[in-house]
Amino acid sequence: MTKPTRRTAALLSVLLLSAAAAGCSAAGQSGPARLAGGPTPSSAAGSPSARGFTLVASGDVLPHTSVIQRAANDAGGDGYDFKPMFSGVKPVVSAADLALCHMETIYGEEGGPFSGYPAFKSPPEVADALKATGYDGCSTASNHTLDGGGDGLRRTLDRFDKVGLKHAGSARTAAEAAGVTTYRAGSAKVAHLAYTYDTNGYPMPDGQPWAVNLMKQEKIIADARAARKAGADVVLVSVHWGTEWQTEPDETQLSLGKALTASQTGGRPDIDLILGTHAHIPQAYEKVNGTWIVYGMGDQVAGEMFNYSGARDMRGNYGSIGRFTFAPPAAAGQRWQVTKAEFVPQMMDLSTGRVVNLALHSEGEEYETAKEAVTEAVLGRGAAKDGLTMAK
Repeated sequence: MTKPTRRTAALLSVLLLSAAAAGCSAAGQSGPARLAGGPTPSSAAGSPSARGFTLVASGDVLPHTSVIQRAANDAGGDGYDFKPMFSGVKPVVSAADLALCHMETIYGEEGGPFSGYPAFKSPPEVADALKATGYDGCSTASNHTLDGGGDGLRRTLDRFDKVGLKHAGSARTAAEAAGVTTYRAGSAKVAHLAYTYDTNGYPMPDGQPWAVNLMKQEKIIADARAARKAGADVVLVSVHWGTEWQTEPDETQLSLGKALTASQTGGRPDIDLILGTHAHIPQAYEKVNGTWIVYGMGDQVAGEMFNYSGARDMRGNYGSIGRFTFAPPAAAGQRWQVTKAEFVPQMMDLSTGRVVNLALHSEGEEYETAKEAVTEAVLGRGAAKDGLTMAK
C-alpha cells in the first residue's frame, strides 16, 4: 500500500529535483544503499526548496503463538492476515513521511511450521502487514535475530525486499552489512542504523561475523560518522537494549545514551535520534545533550506476557509510538532540528487481537489504566519540560 498522495507527491518532487541537478533520472532503491556524496540543492541548508519531515517509530513486533493464531483466524483459514491487527495505528503510521518499526523475530518458511517463545519463527505475512500499515522499514537487530540461524535471517530480509520494506541491523552478505540503509524524507537524506546487545548466545553464522550488528559504542559512532560523511542529513540509531520489565533505563542505557549523544564531529552531533527497544514495557523519552533518546517503546504486538516472577503482566502489551518533526537547518554545518516531539500511547488488546491507539480510544477502565501507565513511563524522566506531548 502506498502513502497518502501528499507524501507521494513530495517524494516525487524531491526525486525530480535531484535528477535535474544531476542531469540523470533518479530511482528509489528497495534495500540498503550507500548514500551519494554531498547535499543536493533540494536538501542544502537555507535552500527555499528544503522541506522538513515527520518520523514515527514504534516498538517490538513479537508474534507469540496466540498472535499467530489470531492472524490465522483473521485470514479465514487461508494463510495469515496480520493487517487487521495494525489497523488501529495505521492512520498515524501512514501519515508520516518516514515510518520505522522493530521486527524482533525472524520468519519461517512459507506455510510453516511457526513458533512463539522462546525461539520465535513467525509467518512471513507479518512483513506484508507492516508494509500495508505504512511502514517504510524496520530495525532487525535483536536478541532473536539468530533464532533460525543464517537461514532465518535470510528468509526475513528476503521477505522485506519482496514487499518493499527496507531494513537495518542484520545482513545476508558482507556488502549489505557494509552498506547504509537510507531514506528520503522531505528533502532530507536519512540514514538508519541498528544494533542489539546480544543474540541470546546464538553464534554468528559460519564465516558471517557481520550478520548482526552488536551494540558497541565505538562501532555505532564510527558508523554514524561514516553515514554523515557519505551525505546523511539525519542519522537515526535503533538500539535493542535495556533490562526487561524495568521501567527505569539501566546503567548501560544511561551511559551509552550519554556517550552517543555527546559524540560530535566539527561541532555537529553525529547522531540525531536514538530509538530503543527490548524491555517489553514502555520506558522514558529524554533529551540528553540536546538529542532525544527513547529508551524503550515497549511491545507493539505481543501475546500474553509474563514477567520474571511468573506473573501475568499487562505492561507487556503496552507501548508508545514516537513522532518527531524535523526541520531543515538555517545554515550549512548545522543539524536538522526536532521542532516537535510527541508520543502516541498504544496497547495490544488481547481480547480483540488489535493494537489500540489510546490517544483516541481510552474509554473503559482497562484502556484508561493502560494510557496512564504509558504516559507515566514516557514522561518519567522529565521529558515534558523539553516539550514532549501526547499526540492528538
